[in-house]
Amino acid sequence: MNNLESIARKITGILFAQQSLASAGFIAAATLNSIVGKELSQHANWAGVPTAVYLLAGAFSAFGWGYVFDAIGRRGGLVTGLSTGVVGSSVTFYAIAIHSFPVFLIGMVLMGVANAAVQLGRFAAAEVNLPEHRGRAISNVVIGGTVGSVIGPFVAGPAGGLVGSWGIDELAGAYLVAAILFAIGAVVVFIGLRPDPREIGKEVAEKFPETVAGTGEVRSVLQILRQPAAMVAVISMVLGQMVMVLVMVITSLHMRGHNHGLPDISLVISSHTFGMYAFSIVSGRLADRWGRGVVILIGSSTLIIACLAATISPDVLPLSVALFLLGLGWNFCFVGGSTLLADQLSPLERSRTQGFNDLLVGLASALGSLESGFIFASLGYNMMAYVSAAFAVVPFAIVIIWMRKK
Repeated sequence: MNNLESIARKITGILFAQQSLASAGFIAAATLNSIVGKELSQHANWAGVPTAVYLLAGAFSAFGWGYVFDAIGRRGGLVTGLSTGVVGSSVTFYAIAIHSFPVFLIGMVLMGVANAAVQLGRFAAAEVNLPEHRGRAISNVVIGGTVGSVIGPFVAGPAGGLVGSWGIDELAGAYLVAAILFAIGAVVVFIGLRPDPREIGKEVAEKFPETVAGTGEVRSVLQILRQPAAMVAVISMVLGQMVMVLVMVITSLHMRGHNHGLPDISLVISSHTFGMYAFSIVSGRLADRWGRGVVILIGSSTLIIACLAATISPDVLPLSVALFLLGLGWNFCFVGGSTLLADQLSPLERSRTQGFNDLLVGLASALGSLESGFIFASLGYNMMAYVSAAFAVVPFAIVIIWMRKK
C-alpha cells in the first residue's frame, strides 16, 4: 500500500510538471489567437475562428486519444501529444511570419490535437489514486495550469520583442515559446513517467475492487452516460467550458477595441488563467470533503456572476476581476465534474469514456469560440456575456435536481 502511494505521488508530480509546461505554452498562444485571427484574415468576424478550429481539432481527436492511451500507455500518449504540439506551434510561428491565415489554421489544428492529449493527463492521476483521494489528485494536476497562467501571458510581450528584432511580426513570439515549452514537457514525461499510470491503475483496481465503479461487465459509453451521475458530470464540464470560452476568447479583441495594449490584455488574461488553475487545490479537496455536486454548484454560480460582472466596464480592473471569477467558476465545474465522472468508471472504461467526454467538451467550447466572434461583431460584448450567463444556469439547475433525487 505504501509503495503504491509513493508511486502515485511520483506520477502525480510528473503530470503536474507536464501540465505546467504545456499550459504555459497553450495560454501564451491563447492570449493572442483572436488578435492573430483578425489580423491575418482581415475580418473581425473571423477573430474566433482560430480558437474554434483549435478546439474542434481537440474535440474530434480526444476520443481517438482515449484508444491511443490504452494501446501505447499514458506515457506514450502524452509524449506523442506534446510532440504534436511542438510541430503545431512551429507551423503557427511560420504562418505569422509569412502572413498566411490558412497555414495558421493548420497549426491551430495540430495544437488542438496536442491539447486533447495533455488534458487526459488529469485522468491518469485519478486512476492511480484511491477514490477518497481522486479529487485531490485531479486538482494537483490541474493546478499545474497556475504556472502557465503566470508565465504564459507575460511571455507574449518579451517574446514578441525578440522575434520583432528578427524582422518577424511580434505576435509570432508567443508561438515560438510554446514550441519550446512543449518540447521540454515531452522530455519530462518520457524520462519521468515510469511506471506507466495504466499499469498502476490496474493494480489499484485489483487490490481495491470494491472501490471501483462498474467492475465486472464493461459498459458502452452510451450505457455509462445514461447513468444520472455520469450525465451530470459531463453536462457540467461541457457547459462550464462553453461559458468560459464564449467570454474569454473575445475579451482580448474587446480590449483591443478600447485601445488597450498587449500588457493590459496580458494582465486580464493572466488573471483569468490564474483563476482557472490556482484554486484547484481547494476545489479538489472540497470535492472530496463536501461532495462533487456541491463543488459544481459553486462553480456554476460563480460563472453566472462572472458573466454579469464582465459587462460592467471595459477597464482593466473590472475585467480582471470578472475574468478571474470566470476562471474560478470553470475550475470548480471542471474539477468537480472530472472527479464525479472518474467515480463512475472501471479501469477498462476509463480512457475511451473520458476521451468521449473531452470530445463533447471540445465540441461545445469550439461552438462557443466560433459563435463568440459573430455575436461580438453583430450584438456586442455585453450581449455575448448575457448569453453566456444563461448557459451557466443550466448545470446549476441540473445538479440541484440530481442531488434532490439521490
